[in-house]
Amino acid sequence: METPKEIFLKDYKKPDYYFDAVDLTFSLGEEHTIVSSNITVYPRTEGAAESSPLVLDGVDLKLLSIKIDDKELKEEEDYHLDARNLTISSPPSTARFTLEIVTEIYPQKNTSLEGLYISSGNFVTQCEAEGFRKITYYQDRPDIMAKYTCRVEGNKGLYPVLLSNGNLVEEGDLEGGRHYAVWEDPHKKPCYLFALVAGQLQSRDGDFVTRSGRKVSLRIWTTAEDLPKTVHAMYSLKAAMKWDEDVFGLEYDLDLFNIVAVPDFNMGAMENKSLNIFNSVMVLASPETALDRDYASILGVIGHEYFHNWTGNRVTCRDWFQLSLKEGLTVFRDQEFSSDMGSRSVKRIGDVTILRKYQFPEDAGPMAHPVRPHSYIKMDNFYTSTVYEKGAEVVRMYKTLLGSQGFRRGMDLYFKRHDGQAVTCEDFYAAMRDANDADFANFLQWYSQAGTPTVKVTSFYNSEVKTYSLKFSQEVPPTPGQAMKEPMLIPVAVGLLDSNGKDMPLTSVYHDGMLQAANKDGEPAYTTVLRIKNKEEEFVFSEISEHPVPSLLRGYSAPIRLDSDLTDTDLYFLLAHDSDEFNRWEAGQLLARNLMLSLVADFQQNKPLALNADFVHGFRSILTDGILDKEFIAKAITLPGEGEIMDMMDIADPDAVHAVRSFIRKHLASELKTEFLKTVENNRSSDPYVFDHSNMSRRTLKNISLSYLASLEDPKITELALNEYRTATNMTDQFAALTALVQNPGITRDDVLADFYGKWEHDYLVVDKWFGLQAISDIPGNVENVRKLLMHPAFDLRNPNKVHSLIGGFCASPVNFHAKDGSGYKFLGEIVLQLDKLNPQGASRMVSSFSRWRRYDETRQALAKAQLEMILSTNGLSENVFEIASKSLAG
Repeated sequence: METPKEIFLKDYKKPDYYFDAVDLTFSLGEEHTIVSSNITVYPRTEGAAESSPLVLDGVDLKLLSIKIDDKELKEEEDYHLDARNLTISSPPSTARFTLEIVTEIYPQKNTSLEGLYISSGNFVTQCEAEGFRKITYYQDRPDIMAKYTCRVEGNKGLYPVLLSNGNLVEEGDLEGGRHYAVWEDPHKKPCYLFALVAGQLQSRDGDFVTRSGRKVSLRIWTTAEDLPKTVHAMYSLKAAMKWDEDVFGLEYDLDLFNIVAVPDFNMGAMENKSLNIFNSVMVLASPETALDRDYASILGVIGHEYFHNWTGNRVTCRDWFQLSLKEGLTVFRDQEFSSDMGSRSVKRIGDVTILRKYQFPEDAGPMAHPVRPHSYIKMDNFYTSTVYEKGAEVVRMYKTLLGSQGFRRGMDLYFKRHDGQAVTCEDFYAAMRDANDADFANFLQWYSQAGTPTVKVTSFYNSEVKTYSLKFSQEVPPTPGQAMKEPMLIPVAVGLLDSNGKDMPLTSVYHDGMLQAANKDGEPAYTTVLRIKNKEEEFVFSEISEHPVPSLLRGYSAPIRLDSDLTDTDLYFLLAHDSDEFNRWEAGQLLARNLMLSLVADFQQNKPLALNADFVHGFRSILTDGILDKEFIAKAITLPGEGEIMDMMDIADPDAVHAVRSFIRKHLASELKTEFLKTVENNRSSDPYVFDHSNMSRRTLKNISLSYLASLEDPKITELALNEYRTATNMTDQFAALTALVQNPGITRDDVLADFYGKWEHDYLVVDKWFGLQAISDIPGNVENVRKLLMHPAFDLRNPNKVHSLIGGFCASPVNFHAKDGSGYKFLGEIVLQLDKLNPQGASRMVSSFSRWRRYDETRQALAKAQLEMILSTNGLSENVFEIASKSLAG
């Protein structure tokens, strides 16, 4: 195969032609669909002596006709066609012209789930990033913004509901049992925000009155049988609309907002203007079928897509390299929304956990790229944790540096300047800086440098002059294509604790030859934000009456690895006293990480494993703390994941890490059995399910305690878990009991899995949970169970959710995926090639599990490398898979 072409940010050029208005007609059919587009085009520089060619993107299209100003064009003479583009050699350069194109497409055969395709008998679109080119020939780039009208025609019996963006302006019946609907979107948009849905759907209807008094109709569309499961989605949408008005002053701008849930979707959801299309898993929930975490995800994702209406739709990206401009910003907004709707500190802990689990490894591997990538082969591969989660952390740093009011001023200026435009990350930066007259020094490096900075901190207390100094040094590691790095602006929020564990008032800090106030308005501050700008910096606090314990990087104020001189004694002290809940949790995690690493070393040297008594005591004191938030306790007693520990090793050893983590869990369960049993007993409830913070916290703490206990393989505990499974009144509790029971191989495990499937085989989303639970299992030789499940009648390789549950779930069990015999690698290699023929996006997500093969011992390296070479030598490989596999191999 020819090597796919790489696209570079530095090569960006403005388009030679812009589109003003786009009029689309879709004639939906059972064999094929005819798409007619009528586009008003104008050259960027009118009246140029010679016209540039107009290059349109198009993939898998059959061209039926093309006209300019009603004149039919001839192939070779007027235009040239190849597998990717339609090039009109010399269109009119003097003024506007009308371009008419008719194409034929085949949605029924489209398994890529990009462009127009069929899901459960309904027509659905997905155009981000570059799916519109599978619908018609077009300049498929986000800086082409136009007003759209869309007419949809189809069989009324098969497709009674016809939806597109904007307002419904006309509908009616046609001959032959067909009907039509015309939709008009008054707002200019890029083609990636175009959407069309047609099919057998019903809606849950609601309304929302905006703060200026306009009434907006809200509709959530799904199949008739799933309609009862949309109550929480409607609640989430209304909550998001109100929150965006209250916090950012942003009001919805149309009279109708539609959400459609479909079972086959490559992403979680899509923010198409006024017609959001969602993966069913992000809409449908009932107490009987969904987990607390599903409810929380639905709240966050419905918020996320709604918030895109302003941060993504009204102001969009100039090019795809700027993706974080909309995604990082909108993830930050949905994180803030969920924080305000629940527990802020628990949400922060969850978000940082995700960052460390997915983004840190990405930043330290062959796929490392900046928040704004410099190049790509296939844009679909850059919907990454770096662009989304690290991008959100970059936005959060603006807020940390400017404060809530300063951040809001920056947002207001951003919308005032750029509403209706396609812009860049620099435009957002400039709005934040200008609205606050702020000095952001080298902050833009966050957009251009890959890699997670390591910040080292050493402290010194001078008892004679009562000063306390903190010395910082920062280093960004080399990443592919970026060997040398510049220092970045890193905000580090700091508090100091006295010997009673109370926050000390901070008045001033001496830095760079200047004395700066550590507070505002003369009020004593208990947390101050230090700005680390250079490779090395020192900050000296004055009037510090005793040797403090520092609470560093409060609220995780920057996405860095922190390496401090805190002792274990200091960490136990912070775990017990820090007023910053994030740092209390972090102190416990640091202790656990250090303990796990030292035990891994013991295990590798065949030394007996023993658990530090202080650690057990610290664990007990958190578990039995009657004042702390229960969800916080659950987070605090969750050990760092195996991946996180392997990440800290020179040579990752999945077997040793798994053995050590299992040992600690069992030992804690044994030592704290009485406390765990009491926690389960005290947090039961037979009340009807309610999704709110207090109920969710109670269930979370009960269920993690049950999970610890079940690791003991004690018949009485097994009976307790079986009882929890049988008497559960909601899926959260039932699934937690099931998860506890399936930790250990044996007859109970087999029986309870069969029972669960028998109960829920009619509900595809619950069946996905069942697949996932078995796939992620650490029981020995699990690859064979997963292979058998591929043959299960409920599994379908064409459905991304099922692939994510079964294949993605398996790759998330380090001990089985990285099995020493290479069986896990061989399994994934085979699946990637099968999947690539159906859905290249899905296949490239799976192949990324190989990306860090060099982190392992030589035996595993050789086995993983062989699979990557086998994948790359395959004929007809997609660009998606080629890009990830080739970068992984080179890394």
